[in-house]
Amino acid sequence: MLLAIDTATQVMSLALHDGDSVRAEVTWRTANNHTAELAPAVRDLLARSGAALGDLRALAVSIGPGSYTGLRIGVALAKGLAAARGLPLVGVSSLDTLAAAQPYVQGSGLVVVVEAGRGRVIAATYRWRRGRWDNRGEPETLDWDTLIASIDGPAALTGDISAAAQARLAEAQARGVPITINAPVYRLRRAGFLAEEALARLRAGGDYSAARLTPLYVKTRDLPGNA
Repeated sequence: MLLAIDTATQVMSLALHDGDSVRAEVTWRTANNHTAELAPAVRDLLARSGAALGDLRALAVSIGPGSYTGLRIGVALAKGLAAARGLPLVGVSSLDTLAAAQPYVQGSGLVVVVEAGRGRVIAATYRWRRGRWDNRGEPETLDWDTLIASIDGPAALTGDISAAAQARLAEAQARGVPITINAPVYRLRRAGFLAEEALARLRAGGDYSAARLTPLYVKTRDLPGNA
């Protein structure tokens, strides 16, 4: 049994995967109450599934990018559980989790975004290879105008896209920029996909000890030392 934990942003998500199917999943928006909400939500998820901490054989956690505060809370709980029970812990980026949920449209690339504050987003581009979305490079922090200007071919956008950003994207579409916005159900980051990604990596092999896991902090408004 694998428990997946995602607290990278104000959208929190948990999932329990038995290796064949997602046994349970819950996703909700928090008002920065990660600390108070996370542990009770884990207990509830296990109880509703008829499972206990002793049934866990692995854990997965979102390593970011996202909110510094949210990330450290989820990572701390996952590392604590994994270290105490000697379980493997797989870190998956929040961008890869979002990408894993997206449908493929022939001839189109994918741009995944996570909100970074002050009208900026953390963005990464993906291409479809061998039946999955493959990351094309390191994430960047951009404003929406810069991101739109960087689009060099047909691309679908997904992730944290506010109403104001959708208006900008609609203006860009009217100018002929070849972008589409994926439906809200695909833009919601869900721990079920985090669990699937983690299981695939576990099956491929590697060292997933809790001590090796490092969060992916990209500059955002709540990262200590940033104005």
